[in-house]
Amino acid sequence: MSGFEAPINRRECLALVGAIATLAPPALAQQPAPPRRLGVLSVTAADDVIGQPRLAEALASHGWKDRDNLNIDWRSGAGDRAHLAQLADELIALKPDILLALGTSSVEELRRRTTTIPIVFAVVTDPVSQGFVRNLAHPGGNITGFTDYDGPLAGKWLEMLTQVTPKVSRVFVVYNPATAPFAPLMLRTLEDAGRTLHVTVEPAPVHDVASIAALASRKDGGFLVLPDFFAMANRARLLAAIEQARLPAVFCIRAFVDEGGLMSYSTDSAEQLGRAAGYIDRILKGAQPADLPIQNPTKFELAINLKTARANGITLPPSLLATANEVIE
Repeated sequence: MSGFEAPINRRECLALVGAIATLAPPALAQQPAPPRRLGVLSVTAADDVIGQPRLAEALASHGWKDRDNLNIDWRSGAGDRAHLAQLADELIALKPDILLALGTSSVEELRRRTTTIPIVFAVVTDPVSQGFVRNLAHPGGNITGFTDYDGPLAGKWLEMLTQVTPKVSRVFVVYNPATAPFAPLMLRTLEDAGRTLHVTVEPAPVHDVASIAALASRKDGGFLVLPDFFAMANRARLLAAIEQARLPAVFCIRAFVDEGGLMSYSTDSAEQLGRAAGYIDRILKGAQPADLPIQNPTKFELAINLKTARANGITLPPSLLATANEVIE
């Protein structure tokens, strides 16, 4: 046919359309998955020993970045149990995919509000006796996590106090019954260790500022401050009372030594958060809390403040100083 081109047949037309489609951007680009949501309830302040930067760093190592593929909603009770309950309500209302509970009181508040949202905890003592989980190997339910205490710790705390000069033969155990429901367990273990070390263990519960101040009148002994978040929130007052009493003290949280306390032997809080981040990652990828065993602490740190020791006329043996992870001069 002269003067004009032959028409394109159907097969050629389809081939042409297919070629064009491969060159053009897809009409419906694949949308990224919406970010997951993590709710964090901490019994202490966000900038304290366990804080937001450490958690964000630990999660990032597993590929979870805040405000990118994971939204982290952090709430801190700062040692106030009533406020903690209010914050737990706020977090549940946000409908998170998973919850992180830092401290015993945080677990208690969250478990009252949900049996379906997965909860990972850290810095919690004896979750079995407190009824959080069925057992360590098979927690069951929606809760799993990492403890901050095992039995030998109690003996280590007392042993440290018996090594100082002047000699300590009585130890006042400081805790708030409202925020340390695990204290009876620890006291039983401490009393057993005390009999072996020939040390009298005497409970010294504190409930408010007035009872903290009363510690200054204690004589002829030493202090052991349990890992209680009431104590953490009021540590300046506690340290002042102990300094006034001029008695040796061992703490279960490192922050006390950084701020003037004599000695601490505790779990590594950064390691606790790192391990918790690993469980959060696994659960967000499909694992069930019931199948993830509760894990006891594996790393501990001993810190000693020599400046405080000298100011209070306390002598520490070279063998104890040699084993310290950090000595503050």
